[in-house]
Amino acid sequence: MNLEFSPEEIAFRDEVRTFIRDNYPQELVGLGNREDLTREQFLAWHKILGKKGWSAPAWPQKYGGTGWTSTQRYIWSEENARVDALMPLPFGISMVGPVIYTFGNEEQKAKHLPGILAGDVWWAQGYSEPGAGSDLASLKTTAVRDGDHYILNGQKTWTTLAQHADWGFFLCRTDPSAKAQEGISFILVDMKSPGIEVRPIKLIDGTHEVNETWLTDVRVPVENLVGKENEGWTYAKFLLAHERSGIAGVARSKRGVERLRTIATQETMDGTPLIKTDEFARKISQLEIDLTALEFTELRTLASEAAGKGPGPESSILKIKGTEIQQRLTELTLEAVGNYGAPYARGMMHDGSNEVGVGPDYSNFSADSYFNMRKTSIYGGSNEIQRNIISKMILGL
Repeated sequence: MNLEFSPEEIAFRDEVRTFIRDNYPQELVGLGNREDLTREQFLAWHKILGKKGWSAPAWPQKYGGTGWTSTQRYIWSEENARVDALMPLPFGISMVGPVIYTFGNEEQKAKHLPGILAGDVWWAQGYSEPGAGSDLASLKTTAVRDGDHYILNGQKTWTTLAQHADWGFFLCRTDPSAKAQEGISFILVDMKSPGIEVRPIKLIDGTHEVNETWLTDVRVPVENLVGKENEGWTYAKFLLAHERSGIAGVARSKRGVERLRTIATQETMDGTPLIKTDEFARKISQLEIDLTALEFTELRTLASEAAGKGPGPESSILKIKGTEIQQRLTELTLEAVGNYGAPYARGMMHDGSNEVGVGPDYSNFSADSYFNMRKTSIYGGSNEIQRNIISKMILGL
């Protein structure tokens, strides 16, 4: 594998770097991927990229993709991670968009793809239920045909940022007599429809990132069915393969390791930087080795996609290793900041204001990140389920 950029690729990197420098919203600098941002803040960079034609690098060109090579997409990820850019949310660009342009009809493509590309429409994912998370095929939400409509009833949970959503994509059971995976359909739902109630689930740090979504006699036009009735499980697996590839987050983790090294060079109370201790230096080195191996796996996956092969079961490898590395990174960061990383009560001051943690700037959100990243090994299909997929689809066990 040639690890050197060509002159053309270096020129592309410089173009991307200049564009980000000149166009990334200043109000977002330093905010990273916080969950307590406003809808407008979440969408600001997406809208800029939409106007440039750069919001969906992985999409086919005929649907609005950039036509970039796998190396250019890698460079794009690296440059955005370098400045901690708040990237377009995955629900439209990485999840439902590919499902619509692959399995949807022409009317659905014309109606929904432009809004996803431009950042004008916010999507939410309606997959998990209280009794159907890793065992998603046991979902209970129903869609009963009534003339030209489906009537939806049920409950979804962990619907991330659904409080901002305009549309949602839901897995619903349309044939209760069929085998679990064979009676499910993939349906697009206007989140402003009567009968939809989004209830907040407050996290331990006080933020509102996830929700319960209740559907009570929600009428949805049959034209919102994607593909064929009762074949939604196929589309769901396709979507999850795309999601798992994106979860790997190699570029972000590389930036996180750089930040960790910076923290570890600070003097501790006894005057010895953590990076100078054998034990901590070993932990960072092992993390970097694993991250490099993951990076090569991601590059092979990108090259495979560029050759016309969609992400397959190898995306499970990216998901497992990527999330494990993210968790280890936040653990080491919390260890590095020491007692400065103690959690603090956001919004719990007597006057209702937010109290910033004591210590250097880099310590203020280390505990937040640590706790929030505990979820990564669960969402997108738990890592235990991914190991089953690898053993069956790749190893043939």
